[in-house]
Amino acid sequence: MLIFWERRLVFLATPKAGSTAVETALEALANVAVQRPAELKHADLRTYRRHIEPWLHSVTGEKFTTIALMREPIGWLRSWYRFRLRDDDEDPNHAMIGLSFADFAQAYANPQGPDVARVGAQADFLTAETDRVDCIFRYEDMDAFTHFLEDRLDCALSLPRVNVPPAVDVSLTSEQESLLRQVMARDFALYDSL
Repeated sequence: MLIFWERRLVFLATPKAGSTAVETALEALANVAVQRPAELKHADLRTYRRHIEPWLHSVTGEKFTTIALMREPIGWLRSWYRFRLRDDDEDPNHAMIGLSFADFAQAYANPQGPDVARVGAQADFLTAETDRVDCIFRYEDMDAFTHFLEDRLDCALSLPRVNVPPAVDVSLTSEQESLLRQVMARDFALYDSL
């Protein structure tokens, strides 16, 4: 999460949607940059509205605009899969050995599936009851996002490629993709509204 005090702007870091690149590029311009631990870095809209927004409002008397990125839902799940494949001995979810993306997607679709595929939903991160992040940009249209930031922050931006997961087979059959579209219906509805 990045807070731009003078510009009254807060970037909420949606997991697996380019947040590390954004933070790398903008940390020096932000007044507050929360990058660790992951639970604070990736504070969702509910957490922001409950804890951070009241504090910002009490100090400034103003509302801050929230912004975030959202990735195409199945592409987002593919990114989670590739991220979890990393050979990291410190990763408590090291149960990925031998797990294909199709298996991971099936586990994600099953509420009683293994914990390794419990990665949440972007709609849960970006919305709260009838509320949603003020400005949500598609990850796949990074130009619109950077133009918004350039205008709002009055600077030129170049986002680096960082935290890039390994290239692996992430194919699905049409039936598997159809099941995911049903399971991720809220994510697709939000993404299609952008």
